[in-house]
Amino acid sequence: MIQRLRNRQRGFTLIELLIVVAIIGIIAAILIPNLIDALQKAKQKRTVGDMRTAGTAMMAYVTDQASAAAAGRRTSEFSWPTATMSFANIESILHQNSTFFYLQDVPQKDGWAHDFEWALATGSALLSSTNVAAIRSPGRHGDFDSGTYTPGAFITTDYDQDIVWADGFFVRVPGGFASVGASTN
Repeated sequence: MIQRLRNRQRGFTLIELLIVVAIIGIIAAILIPNLIDALQKAKQKRTVGDMRTAGTAMMAYVTDQASAAAAGRRTSEFSWPTATMSFANIESILHQNSTFFYLQDVPQKDGWAHDFEWALATGSALLSSTNVAAIRSPGRHGDFDSGTYTPGAFITTDYDQDIVWADGFFVRVPGGFASVGASTN
């Protein structure tokens, strides 16, 4: 009899193991989607932060070159500038040498590892251009939407939206919310 009790106390029954596996499966099913969403949100926040920092550096360059720029103006529609710059050109402008730079490390890629697109007016175009500085990220999907944007916020969990910064403000930025019966702006 004592021998039987000792043998029984050595291991788990099949039912006990199945219950533990089921509990672990339920916890994983709850946590994995939240983890994936948190990773996407972190990439989005990193992209917005990098764009804000680079945009501030671009505006400092514009201020040094043309005295001031028209930052924060209101518009009902924003068209992406046709003249864009390569990352190498932007980097040479914002990080001119080791002792003079507007930005120490110019970000080349957004949080999803897609290249930023840059537009910066230089020379005489600074005085005649409608938009002097702009940066955009294609979001998670990696393809830019059309070149025309309606300014405003979009739902923060829509990771495929382009994020656009121009002339001192965000044209398209995550920050809206979805609720039943309400418009998202």
